[in-house]
Amino acid sequence: MKNINEQLKVIKQGTAEIIQEAELIEKLKIKKKLIVKVGLDPTMPDMHLGHTVVINKLRQFQELGHKVVFLIGDYTACIGDPSGRDITRPAADPKTIKQNAKKFQKEIFKILDKEKTQISFNSEWLGKLKGLDLIELASHYTVARMLERDDFDKRFKIEKKPIAIHEFLYPLLQAKDSVELKADVELGGTDQKFNLLLGRKLQEDHKMKPQICIMMPILEGLDGVKKMSKSLDNYISISDEANDMFGKVMSISDDLMWRYYELLSFQDLDKIHSSHKACNNDEMNPRDVKIDLAYELVERFHGKKKAKEAKDNFIGRFQNKDITKDIPDVEIDSEGTELKIIDLITVKLKAIASTSDVRRLVNQNAIKIDTKPIVDINYDCNKHKKFLLQIGKKKAYKISLK
Repeated sequence: MKNINEQLKVIKQGTAEIIQEAELIEKLKIKKKLIVKVGLDPTMPDMHLGHTVVINKLRQFQELGHKVVFLIGDYTACIGDPSGRDITRPAADPKTIKQNAKKFQKEIFKILDKEKTQISFNSEWLGKLKGLDLIELASHYTVARMLERDDFDKRFKIEKKPIAIHEFLYPLLQAKDSVELKADVELGGTDQKFNLLLGRKLQEDHKMKPQICIMMPILEGLDGVKKMSKSLDNYISISDEANDMFGKVMSISDDLMWRYYELLSFQDLDKIHSSHKACNNDEMNPRDVKIDLAYELVERFHGKKKAKEAKDNFIGRFQNKDITKDIPDVEIDSEGTELKIIDLITVKLKAIASTSDVRRLVNQNAIKIDTKPIVDINYDCNKHKKFLLQIGKKKAYKISLK
């Protein structure tokens, strides 16, 4: 096992906040094998790369020799985490929760070592709580303190939206998980800070040493602005096909690439910083560094063979200009009238829903006809009868106008 300073360097990599670092150092001195917990409610059918940020950190603890617990919140999923929500989250269907939980167990072992991972379900202890138990649990926190939480405060004071009583129970139940698991460390996103801190308080109320709270940043989506989310369609699912995953990683900006490296890559941080410096000094091409990142992520979730095939396909199609391979043929009825590029993309092809996104891609020279960038969103496509249309780095069509 690494010494404390070496462990701290690994643990702190990419973190947004640690509460309290001094306590973490003391725990590392006293207890060689910490119990490190991550909880995830199985409310969605698959995980995206944003979810894996905290699981990657859990893997680092695992590699440092600590005991890691992946907690599946099958009980709390029935309530729904109110973190970051401006409305009450609808209750999840128990059958769906069960199906998703099975998929989660399969997916996390693409990151974690199955032999060294404890899988727990919080229904094991929360499902046994009776009415008096819930009343006792609720007595550990006040309504006033609960309303200090940012999302509750905003809903209550500014948006005047209702907050259901059961939403107050969610952070208390998550805190109860930490008591039951005797967690030394709990990991979560920055949006989970309130819940994690409540875990510290409940442990202290139970005469336990409070857990260390490690908050990881929220990963931006492909647009580089908003958090990665399925509802925003800016996500990379870990279930994406290898070629799709590779292409999506290659579509991110060069600046965002370094953020993805820090939060998603298993490369040594010194090596990442060295590559970043080399790119800034024009000693390395950012494209090549991005290819390495895409390869690493595809290999993690699909294996070496698929990663190599995806890399070869990408290089073949986009770097060697073999861009017509596997591109669909589409016939468009232009009705003999003007067909603006923006209408072709948003109305005829329905390739992009937002006209503002089309404008942005045009401004970035990312929309091309026969490999030539289109600089005018009102460009008349009827100047061509057959042409290759490229939309960004992920979509391409062989268009025939009639």
